This record gives sequence, C-alpha cells and structure tokens, in this order.
Amino acid sequence: LAMMLPEGLDRQRCIKMALVHDLAEALVGDITPHDGINKEEKSRMETEAMREIRKASGDSSIGTEIESLWNEYEAASTPEAKALKDLDKFEMILQAEEYEQSHGKDLQQFFDSTQGKIKLPEVQRWETELRERRQKRREAGKEV
Repeated sequence: LAMMLPEGLDRQRCIKMALVHDLAEALVGDITPHDGINKEEKSRMETEAMREIRKASGDSSIGTEIESLWNEYEAASTPEAKALKDLDKFEMILQAEEYEQSHGKDLQQFFDSTQGKIKLPEVQRWETELRERRQKRREAGKEV
C-alpha cells in the first residue's frame, strides 16, 4: 500500500517505515488495549525492544536507521509517518472486512475505532469505498 501513496511523499521512506513500524512487536508481542497495559508502558516496552534490535545490529548504520524510522513513525513527526499511520488504520479495517467475509464474524469494533481518524485524502477515499462495499454486502443478506 505504501507504494500507492500520492506524489509529494517520499515513497521510499514510506516503504522502509512500513517495513519497520511493527518490528518491536516481534519482541514484545502485539499489545492491544484488551491486554491491560497502558500507553506509557506499551511505549516503554516497544522503545526498549527497538533499542535491543539496534544493538543486535551491532549499532550499525542500518540498525540506527531502523530505530530512527520507528521513532519517526511512533511520533508521527513527518508527513510520511502520518501517511503510514493512516495506511495502518486502513489495512486493519481491510483485514477486518476479509475476516468478516471468510469467518462469518462481526468485527464492527475495528471499523468504529478508525471512524473519522484517517486524514490523508487518498486513504480516505479507499476507506469510504471499503465501508460502502461492506455496507452493501451486509444489506445483501451476507450479514455476519
């Protein structure tokens, strides 16, 4: 999806960021609000995980770049990071829609959690199209 972002964004940087943005989860797991871990503790755990990943690279320039890209994403400090945050939200609801169709589950909470939060116009269009397709599917009797 990062390759489909609009002109004006550094797509190569977006692609790199997309590759590393969930890397901390490899060490700490995918922490969700249901896990009972507050945002501060989650951030601390993931930040420490990224330090460990950088150290595992021998503190190489690549390890430093990975950590820097992750920090940029987490802080949403650039247009590229903000675009990736939008893509992450969109990808989550796209996956929820696929799960609803294939497993017959109602995953409305994922759609509710992203409502109104995607800001990039291109990704907003994708979101609108996905929500409309989902609504038509549900109205056509393929309700989950």
